[in-house]
Amino acid sequence: MRGIYTPVIDVRRKVFTEVARMSYQGGSSSDYGEQMRKLPYKIIPGEESTHNMNIWLERAIVSERIRLAMGLSLRPIGQQVATDEGLEHSVIADKYYEPPLINVIKFACNRCPEKLVQVTDLCQGCLAHPCQEVCPKKAISFQNNRSVIDQDLCIKCGRCVDACPYHAVVKTERPCAAACGMGAIGSDSLGRANIDYDKCVSCGMCLVNCPFGAISDKGQIFQLIQAMNRGDKVHAIVAPAFLNQFPGLTPEKLPAAMTQLGFEDTVEVAIGADLCTIDEAEDFIAEVPEKIPFMATSCCPAWSMMAKKLFPERANCISMAMTPMVLTARMIKQANPDDRICFIGPCAAKKLEASRRSVRSDVDFVLTFEELAGMFEAKEVDFSALEASDDLQYGTADGRGFAVGGGVAQAVVNYIKDKYPDREVKVASAQGLADCKKMLMLAKAGKYNGYLLEGMGCPGGCIAGAGTLADPARTATLLTKYKKDAPIQHSADSDFKDYGKLLHD
Repeated sequence: MRGIYTPVIDVRRKVFTEVARMSYQGGSSSDYGEQMRKLPYKIIPGEESTHNMNIWLERAIVSERIRLAMGLSLRPIGQQVATDEGLEHSVIADKYYEPPLINVIKFACNRCPEKLVQVTDLCQGCLAHPCQEVCPKKAISFQNNRSVIDQDLCIKCGRCVDACPYHAVVKTERPCAAACGMGAIGSDSLGRANIDYDKCVSCGMCLVNCPFGAISDKGQIFQLIQAMNRGDKVHAIVAPAFLNQFPGLTPEKLPAAMTQLGFEDTVEVAIGADLCTIDEAEDFIAEVPEKIPFMATSCCPAWSMMAKKLFPERANCISMAMTPMVLTARMIKQANPDDRICFIGPCAAKKLEASRRSVRSDVDFVLTFEELAGMFEAKEVDFSALEASDDLQYGTADGRGFAVGGGVAQAVVNYIKDKYPDREVKVASAQGLADCKKMLMLAKAGKYNGYLLEGMGCPGGCIAGAGTLADPARTATLLTKYKKDAPIQHSADSDFKDYGKLLHD
């Protein structure tokens, strides 16, 4: 569904827009509480349902989405709790995420089956009956000239699906669970999706793959704008994956657009990516294979958290380099210690990263591109009327390449080729947590000794993160051109490379 503007996305965008508009208008806790109660009726107007469910249920779901967008927790279903319960704790400019970050709105869940193999009406009752022949558990029989599966015997292996010449046998799986590379989603006692937070790494893939919009993450739009209303200077640091997310918004117009939202200035996180490249390259040269058998990149928080959860004995092989987000934030705060930093990017897991105690002093707010779109709509920013400028502080082509799968490793390889031309660097990369897990299993078995491993939690890389709006394939094409247009190609030549040493002091 990526890159398709669905009714689920439409409702999410409206929620973000209205929360942003409400915050920009300002007011007291009671004012915000009254508006919160009215917003579901504004977002879902009229008397008839528009999304194939009871209109009161639609508004109840929207009400929970509003709470999550404002950083509040879901209300318990079995108790009568006011819409604005706990609001007084969120009408502040300083609030970090309270776990859990990713939430299932239970009464929005369709209770999809976890896994099911079933025969459709396309079955021809053929003489060959290959589905029956390949079934390892003899779960398939023929009744009334058609195939029938005994679900008590079926192990959902899918061999019958592959064998049927008419594609009459289908295997279905709960979309959110199928997208979760950690196996963190199961069912509760009522058949609704349930997240095992001991396994979850907050990649957000379940969020974007639920066709019912039953899963959502918490946001900081409300607190960010509260800080701006208070007069705080907030610097926007924007991930290079912003390309193609906002039609008509070019890199040259981005600073002007962000200024209209209230940001002090705009910096490209590719600068921090260049610094991260240098750190990881130098660490690789110093440690592989003398101290550690391989080194894995650190910039994707979902990937690094997955690696540490599932392969704790290899945790020392994950690069200790700070992520591009943190490096960029520290660079700005070094010159502006009293100012605030807002990271804007494609990633839900970055919200979790920023809430860590070691990062809180560097990054104050994290927004996704989807949430930023709501702010643009709330302020009615007209991209066509914006003046182009060269105010955006930019990174190199290598730094911009962090946004796509393979880009992090390539940047490190380019640096090592420049600084250590006699050193060969072997690379393995994976995208999507399921494939990342397979790569680490091979690394644990010694198959990647001496390698640089790049892991990306989202298939395709950051351009396909949970907070993106556009088709990842088209974004990748535009990013290739954006890299070619960079005034400086390699991280080793970055104008900011000397900042790396200062940031570690």
